[in-house]
Amino acid sequence: MKPIQPASLTEKRPLQVSIVAFAECDPSIMYGIFDTLWIAGAHWKSNSNEPTSEVLFAPRLIAANPGPLTLITGVTILPQATIDEVEQTDYVLVPNVVVDTPETIAALDRKLLEWIVRMHRKGARLLAACGGSIVLAEAGLLDGQSATTHWLYASLFRNRYPRVDLREERILVQSGPGHSIVCSGGASSWQDLTLFLIARHAGTAEAIRISKLFLYQWHRDGQLPYASMIANVGHGDMIIEKCQEYVPDHYQSRDILSQLLRLSGLPKRSFDRRFKKATGYSPLEYVQWLRVEEAKQMLELDERPIEDIAFDVGYSDLASFRRLFRKIAGLTPGEYRRRFRLPENVEAALRAASAEELA
Repeated sequence: MKPIQPASLTEKRPLQVSIVAFAECDPSIMYGIFDTLWIAGAHWKSNSNEPTSEVLFAPRLIAANPGPLTLITGVTILPQATIDEVEQTDYVLVPNVVVDTPETIAALDRKLLEWIVRMHRKGARLLAACGGSIVLAEAGLLDGQSATTHWLYASLFRNRYPRVDLREERILVQSGPGHSIVCSGGASSWQDLTLFLIARHAGTAEAIRISKLFLYQWHRDGQLPYASMIANVGHGDMIIEKCQEYVPDHYQSRDILSQLLRLSGLPKRSFDRRFKKATGYSPLEYVQWLRVEEAKQMLELDERPIEDIAFDVGYSDLASFRRLFRKIAGLTPGEYRRRFRLPENVEAALRAASAEELA
């Protein structure tokens, strides 16, 4: 692959990156982004905070009001500036916000939302990490655009922002005029976002240097390997909820779909329609996702051959199971097992620690 060359730096340097601090933010992502951008492009003296070369970015924590801000985790931070003090910026970066209901989204600070919109109109590019894309969507900046977010937020996001093309399987999604908006997916994908930004302005070599310095890795397989099934059971359709309660104890059955239809007492077309409306899945998709979820847990903890695990979750045809697993999880069963099993050295250390405690 041809290395990425730095973008033409007609902008002022260092580039101003305003990291927006909502009360709903968690500090690990906020400070991880800050520290990564703070050191990009520079080699620092070991005994001071003085760079030995020109820094690339000037990150700042920006809040709506002056003074300390207590975040959702209980950690109190002291932002470096308020939105009233920032008239222009090269980038606005929205870290994750921890929201899980329409009510918690509605509680997001409206002054901050309006400021983000104003900065974008003035030419600032927008970056959103994890749930930060919810902030951009709530501000109306993603209507008619593509975006990604943490897979856990996908259902909530789609219901609230139907005009946004959500691609939750993706780690990075560029959208907006001139690709002026970039969203990243789940939690640690802020690393991909910051490396992308560094590569854009300093080239591939600098992004690789930073990734080595912090031991970051690109999430090349997207979010699917990390996603878990979200079984919506608060929808109020008692017939479908009864079917959902039935599935976990009978999903291995080859006749499970017919059993669910009989249990519902509905005509097939009505059953399919109501099931999809209530859960977000067709009955077949629901069963397939549940089977793969069970298989994932077995692959993480079980030493048995993949063929045995496939049979246990309802598949006698190993090839069919492999195809379905890859479609849903983004990896083959073998790749998934290697990715998510504890490393051998960690398992050995845990066994040794357990033996010592028993001695």
